[in-house]
Amino acid sequence: MRIVLLALLLILPALTARAADPNYAQESAASVTATKQAAEVAAKALAAHKPPPGYNAAMAMKPLPAPVDVPPAPEPIAAPTPPPDTEAEVLPAPDLTPQDRADIKRIQLYLNQLKSIKADFMQIDDHGGTMRGIIDIERPGRMRVTYAKPSGDFIVADGDFVHIWNADLQSQTNVPERASLADFILRDPIVLSGDVTITKFERKSSKMELTLTESKDPGAGSLTLVFEDHPLILRQWRVIDAEGHTTGVNLTDEQAGVDFPDSTFNFVPPTFGRGLHTETVP
Repeated sequence: MRIVLLALLLILPALTARAADPNYAQESAASVTATKQAAEVAAKALAAHKPPPGYNAAMAMKPLPAPVDVPPAPEPIAAPTPPPDTEAEVLPAPDLTPQDRADIKRIQLYLNQLKSIKADFMQIDDHGGTMRGIIDIERPGRMRVTYAKPSGDFIVADGDFVHIWNADLQSQTNVPERASLADFILRDPIVLSGDVTITKFERKSSKMELTLTESKDPGAGSLTLVFEDHPLILRQWRVIDAEGHTTGVNLTDEQAGVDFPDSTFNFVPPTFGRGLHTETVP
């Protein structure tokens, strides 16, 4: 499961980019101003509207007389409703074979047996840019991502929020874990159904790839987990965000069953006590 938590990062590049955008606050303020102006225009239009001359509200409420000598139309005959197929199983798209379902069940068991993990990672974006660092995960709910120098960025999930520190802007962004795939990645147990939908499953000579989306918002992006097989181990994940940008993470030197000190997952901004810009994303 610890390794699976790495998939949480699939939402983090987009969030980090959002926090790093200096135009974000200005765009948000402009959006609020535009909304208020539109509301004022609508209110003035409603206030200026007057009924036409001779309009009588009481008369308008009276029903129209029934038509004369017009026979009612015959009621359509409804087609018989077939009985529900109680034996049918609702499958993700595309439909999965029995072997697919067996392998997915095996992956789910493997992920749930992982309780903590520490690994080195290399993050690759769709422009070829790379970042390296260390990821620590302790399920349920806790994770720390520390990017290697010269970057001073880091990410902490403490069980309630994912806190993202942007060193260049000296600012933090707080995102509720339940507002993203972070909840799926950090929850206990992990279930590959319900809140998430399997949209693709591929089996190759020595690896398997499983692609997931949020069931309630499939357009928000997708997460692909890549596993080596025999023995089964998570080696990579790829995230495609709502705009089609891809971020991949390769894992190396994984250590399972790590006993982390509690302070690992405490978020303390480097500017603590000196003031900082904080944004909480609902």
